[in-house]
Amino acid sequence: MTMSITLLSNRAVVAVEGADAREFLHSLLTSDLLPLTTGQAAYGALLTPQGKILFDLFAVATEAGFLLDAAAATAEDLVKRLTMYRLRRKIEIGLKADLAIAAIWGSDVPPELEGAMLFRDPRAAAMGWRGIGPMARLEAAATADADRYEAHRMALGIADSSRDIGTGQLFPHEANLDQLNGVSFTKGCYVGQEVVSRMEHRGTARSRIVPVRFDGREIAPETAISAGGRSLGRILSTIDGRGLALMRLDRAEAARAAGEEFLAGDMAIAVERPEWARYRVMGDA
Repeated sequence: MTMSITLLSNRAVVAVEGADAREFLHSLLTSDLLPLTTGQAAYGALLTPQGKILFDLFAVATEAGFLLDAAAATAEDLVKRLTMYRLRRKIEIGLKADLAIAAIWGSDVPPELEGAMLFRDPRAAAMGWRGIGPMARLEAAATADADRYEAHRMALGIADSSRDIGTGQLFPHEANLDQLNGVSFTKGCYVGQEVVSRMEHRGTARSRIVPVRFDGREIAPETAISAGGRSLGRILSTIDGRGLALMRLDRAEAARAAGEEFLAGDMAIAVERPEWARYRVMGDA
């Protein structure tokens, strides 16, 4: 596979820097930041006290603290939320408007991008690398447009912060953070931990984001998915005959067992199981 580089204009960089940055973020996010060395990244989320995802993000360790790779649409809200939690800690929080994000995939070896910090995408090996660097440098290095990246992530069953996960709608298990190295079940307390831990130990995550395939025209986001007249979920995002959907897997299993067709609106769809998934999808092993 040829290496592809896409400038992600829908992402922004937030800096959390200072002597207390690591302890501060570690106490808030679902991921374990304590083992990270400079240049390493963790994927995780900041939750509501009720355990729903406010912001999913990458936290990249630097000499000064951390750079957060987050959704651009809610980056200012992320800064405000972190500032609210800061209290008297010795940290500075702010947007880094001079920095941008790129996704890099199709090669086990990262490219040479002068002035950029490159890190492995912690979610899945096939997602490749990500880079944080000057906008002009990453833009000049780009070899693939945003649609190519969208098709790549959907084929792998990886949700996007803005298009699929949203703000305050899903629990980490529903967005597969428990499958994609986005939740530590061994670290200490963080916001929303009790709810997430309960869902893990009781196995109560009946809805998950899953990849779907279809033939023909594109399907609009929020299109209802049904089988045998019963609601199964909704479409989140699609491109080129592939997409992601939020579905009740228990209802999907019952529909499959009954031989019922899966429909998004009036279009037949097929539900797939991502290679990285450890949960079952409609009777598979």
